[in-house]
Amino acid sequence: MARQKKPEEPGLSAPFYMGTYGDMVTLILCFFILLFAMSSVDSQKFQKALLSLRGSLGVLKGGVTTEESQDPNRSGEVGTSPGASERVELDTRHVAYTLNSFLRSENLTRDIQVSINQRGVAVSISDQFLFQPGRADLRPEGQRALYKISELVRNRVPAAAVEGHTDAGILNGGIYRDNWGLSAMRAAAVASYMEHAGGFDPTKLQAVGYSSAQPIVPNDTAEHRALNRRVEIVFLSQYPKR
Repeated sequence: MARQKKPEEPGLSAPFYMGTYGDMVTLILCFFILLFAMSSVDSQKFQKALLSLRGSLGVLKGGVTTEESQDPNRSGEVGTSPGASERVELDTRHVAYTLNSFLRSENLTRDIQVSINQRGVAVSISDQFLFQPGRADLRPEGQRALYKISELVRNRVPAAAVEGHTDAGILNGGIYRDNWGLSAMRAAAVASYMEHAGGFDPTKLQAVGYSSAQPIVPNDTAEHRALNRRVEIVFLSQYPKR
């Protein structure tokens, strides 16, 4: 006996024109998106929206929004409870913002630069601003800058590493035998001033000289050698392991 075909249940299939209608709506939507993209858009707002989306996808730590990352006074209360690493990152941005504001107000950005790296906030100071050639005695203008820098951050950072750097030139005369001694004494002089005059906790300070071992540019011109002669104060994001 032949099997009878089961009749189709009425009302379960959409009209045939719905597929075409859906394609048309999609094309219209794409058309208006293109019009919006071609129109004038506030670039700052667009960048904020883009970075906020990236943060929600995990590109920015903790999913913080761009407004939070740019405003150092925000405490990161959006989303889940922030961990210690997120609070340290916010403090790092706040320290960099505070130092840059001070340097701009005093017109010191030529001799002192602030940057953020994996260790924390790095303050690079030209040796000509701090010292006489071949010496480790602080100039008065260097003392004033170090005092203010210490005052601004001494209660906001876990620790600071003071690092002396020189160029690859050979010392001619002076009280130091080589660049190792000069770089170490310059780092020690800065750290000592930050402690005694700037009120920095000595247990949070460490000083080391690197001689010419860590140049930022090749020592091939007088200008490059001047850039390599510097003292860097790295305000660390975390207390260094002993």
